[in-house]
Amino acid sequence: QVQLVESGGALVQAGGSLRLSCAASGRSFRTYNMNWYRQAPGKEREFVAAIRGGGSTVYADSVKGRFTISRDNAKNTVYLQMNSLKPDDTAIYYCNVWVYWGQGTQVTVSS
Repeated sequence: QVQLVESGGALVQAGGSLRLSCAASGRSFRTYNMNWYRQAPGKEREFVAAIRGGGSTVYADSVKGRFTISRDNAKNTVYLQMNSLKPDDTAIYYCNVWVYWGQGTQVTVSS
C-alpha cells in the first residue's frame, strides 16, 4: 500500500523559514516526478514545485528564488525548503507522486 506522509508544517512569522518533508512508502518513486502543491482557504489547489527523476526542478513563479525542492531517493523522500515566507504562502501543502497524494501539512505565515 502506497503512502505519502508530509511533515514540517507550522506557524511561522513572515520572513521565516520552514522545511517540509514527504516520505513515500510502499514502492520506490526513484524515476518519478515528485511534486508539491498547496491550497489556500477558498482557493484552488495550485502547483508549487516539482523535481524530476533526473533531478531537474520546476517552480511556480510565486515561489521562485525562495523555495527549493530536493529529493533523497535512498529515503524515498522529497523536501521543500521554504525561505522568506510571506503571509500569501499560508496554505495546506500537499505532496504528489503520480496518482498518489499525501494528507497535507498546514503552513501558516503570520504578518
